[in-house]
Amino acid sequence: MPSVKKTKIKKPKMPHQKPGKEEEPQNNSDSEDEMNTESHKKSLEKLKKIDPDFYNFLEENDENLLNFEADSEDDISEKGDEDGDQLHVPGPITGDSDESDFEDENAKPVQGRVTLKMVVQWQTDLQSEGKIKLATITTVIKAFNAAMLRATSEDGTSTGEYKVEGSSIFNSVIQMCVLYLPAAIKKYLGMEQSGKDPQKCKHYVKIKGPLLAYLKDLLKLLSSVTSDNILTVLLKHLHQMSVYVACFTSISKQALKKLISLWSNSEETVRVLAFLCILRITRNQQTALLDLVLKAMYLTYVKNCKFVSPSTWPGINFMRRSLVEMFTLDLNISYQHVFLYIRQLAIHLRNAIVVQKIENRQAVYNWQFINSLHLWAELISATSNKPQLQPLLYPLVMVITNTIKLVPTHQYYPLRFQCVEILVNLSKETNTFIPVLPFLVEVLTSYDFNKKHKKVSMKPLDFSCVLRLAKSQLMENGFKDSVIERVYGLLLEYTTNESHSIAFPDITLLAVIQMKQFLKSCSVSNYTKKMRQLLEKIEENSKFIEKERAKISFGLSEDKMIAAWEASLRVKGTPLLTFFENWNKVNKIQKRKKITKNDEIAGELPMIKRAKIADSEEKIKKPENKGPLVLFPSDSEDEGDHFKLGEGTEDPAPKKVKKKINKKKVQKKVLMPEIDSIPDKGDVVQDFSASDW
Repeated sequence: MPSVKKTKIKKPKMPHQKPGKEEEPQNNSDSEDEMNTESHKKSLEKLKKIDPDFYNFLEENDENLLNFEADSEDDISEKGDEDGDQLHVPGPITGDSDESDFEDENAKPVQGRVTLKMVVQWQTDLQSEGKIKLATITTVIKAFNAAMLRATSEDGTSTGEYKVEGSSIFNSVIQMCVLYLPAAIKKYLGMEQSGKDPQKCKHYVKIKGPLLAYLKDLLKLLSSVTSDNILTVLLKHLHQMSVYVACFTSISKQALKKLISLWSNSEETVRVLAFLCILRITRNQQTALLDLVLKAMYLTYVKNCKFVSPSTWPGINFMRRSLVEMFTLDLNISYQHVFLYIRQLAIHLRNAIVVQKIENRQAVYNWQFINSLHLWAELISATSNKPQLQPLLYPLVMVITNTIKLVPTHQYYPLRFQCVEILVNLSKETNTFIPVLPFLVEVLTSYDFNKKHKKVSMKPLDFSCVLRLAKSQLMENGFKDSVIERVYGLLLEYTTNESHSIAFPDITLLAVIQMKQFLKSCSVSNYTKKMRQLLEKIEENSKFIEKERAKISFGLSEDKMIAAWEASLRVKGTPLLTFFENWNKVNKIQKRKKITKNDEIAGELPMIKRAKIADSEEKIKKPENKGPLVLFPSDSEDEGDHFKLGEGTEDPAPKKVKKKINKKKVQKKVLMPEIDSIPDKGDVVQDFSASDW
C-alpha cells in the first residue's frame, strides 16, 4: 500500500522585501500550490484503485484528507492581510495558561483584555488629588463586571467590553475596587466631609446607573463565593458601600436576603460582618425595611435553633443577642412583633393544656419554643429601663410558668431547669419579684433520692443540651447527681439575687421548711451535705436581714425609703452574696473545662511506661503454641472453655511444672528435672471423634 503524503505549504517570509519585487515570488508560490494539489489528487485516485477498502475507510473517518484543497492556506493569508500583513517570526513555544501571572511587555494588547498596566493606571486615576472623572469610575465598574463574570459564569467568558484573564488580573481588579472605589465615589459625589444622603448630591444622577450595575455585580459575586476569606473581604467592602445600597430598595432587599442567610449559618467572622451590614443597611432605611428585617430574622432564628448541641450553642446565642439589638432600634415597632409572637406561644400552650394529645404537647416541649422564650426574656431584660415592652413581662412569665406545669414529670426536669433559669434572669434584670422557689423545692420533695440506681454512669448527665430524658437515663446515678447540682446552683443564684431584699426571711421561709424535710428523709450523704450547706447560708442571711431590718424607722408603705435601704444593703454586701461570688468563680472554671474538653485532651496524652513492670510481664508471659489448633466448643452454653489439641508433640504435664517453677524458685534444681530431659510417654489427653459428641 503506498503511503499518502500530505505536503505542508509554507508561505515565504521576506521581512526586508522591497516594494517593487512583490509579484514574482507570489506567482511562484501559487504555481507550487497548484502542483501540490494536483499531485495529491492523483495519489488519492491511485489509492482508490489499489486499495478501495482503505479509501472507503478514509471517506468515513477523514473527509478533509480526501477533499484536500488550499482553502486553509487562503484563509490564513486572508487573516494575515486583515492584520496588516503581520508575519510570524518563529520562536519558543509557550503554553497559554489562564492562571498566568506574567505578561509579555512587548506583545500588543488584545482588544478588551485587561492588563496589569491598565489596572495600575486606573488605580492612580482613582487616587488622584484633583477631580475624579466619571469615565474612570465607569471603566473600573466595567472591569469589575468582567471579573465577576469570570468567577460566576460556567465557562469563565465575558460578553462585556472588557475581559479578565488570569488570577493575578482578577485579584488586582477586585483589590482595586475594594480599596479605592468607595473613596473615589465619595470624592466624586462630594461626601468626604459631610455625611449627607447620596441622593441629595449634585452628581448622583450621573453615577446612579453605573452604581446600580456595580452593586448588582457585587451581590452576584457574594452569592457565588464559598471561601470564608473572600466572603470576609467582600462583606467589609459591602459594609462601606451600604450607604449606596440604601438608595435602591430592590438592591436592599436582595442584599438583606443574602446577608440574613450568611448571618444564620456561616463561620463566626462572616456572621458578625453580615450582621453589621444588616444593621447599617436597615438604619439607613429604617422606616421602609425594619418591619421586614425583624420578621425575616426572627423566622430564620427559629428555623436554625431547632437542634441544640454544644457546637451549635455559640451560633444560637449570637443570633439571639444580635436579634435583641435589632429589636431595640425602634421599640414601638418591636412591641407589635413581640406581642404577636408571645401570643402565638401562648396559643400553642393553651392547645396543649386543653387538648391532651402528644402532637400538641410536642408543639410546646421543643427547642424552638424554649429558645423563643429565651429571646423574648432577654429582650425584655435588655429594655427594662424603657417602658415600651414592660407590659409584656407578665404574659411572658405566665407562659413560662405554665410551660413548667404542663408535664411536671421527672423526664422533663431539664426543661424545667431551662425555664427556671429564664425566670431567674428575668427577675434579676427587671428587678421584679417572680416566685421561682416552689418550682425548685418541688424537685426535692417529689423525687425519691434514696432509691437505688440500676445503672452506673461515670459522669453526671449534662442537662444543657437536653429537654427530655430517656427512661434508661433516669435509672443512672448520674441523673440524681445532676439534679441535685442544678437545684443547688439555681437555688443559690435566686436567693442571692433576693438576698438584699427587706422581705428575704419571708420569701425563703417555706423553702427552708421543705429543705429541712428533705434533709430528714434523704439518706445519701453527698446530697444532704450540699443542701445543708445551702440551708445554713440562707438562714445566716435571714438573720442578717432581720438584724438590719430591726434598725429601720420607716414604714413598709414607703416604697422609696425601702428601695434606698435595699440599694445601700446591696452595696454593703450580704453573707449569701459573698458565698455566691466564691462559688461562681469555681463553677465558671468547671464550665470552661467542659467547653474546651480538657478530659478528652488529657486522654490523648502519652502514657508513662515503667521498665520494671514491663520486664516482669514478659517473664510471666506464657509461650504461644505455634502448631495447628483444632477447637472443639463445649457442649454446654454456660461453659466458655475450648479444648486445644495439638498433634501429640506436647505434654500438658510440663505446664504444671512451670507453675511450680514460678512459685518455688529455690527448690527448682533439687526437686524438678529439666524439661528437656523428660521422656515423651505420649499424650495424656485422648483424641475425640465427632461421634463422641
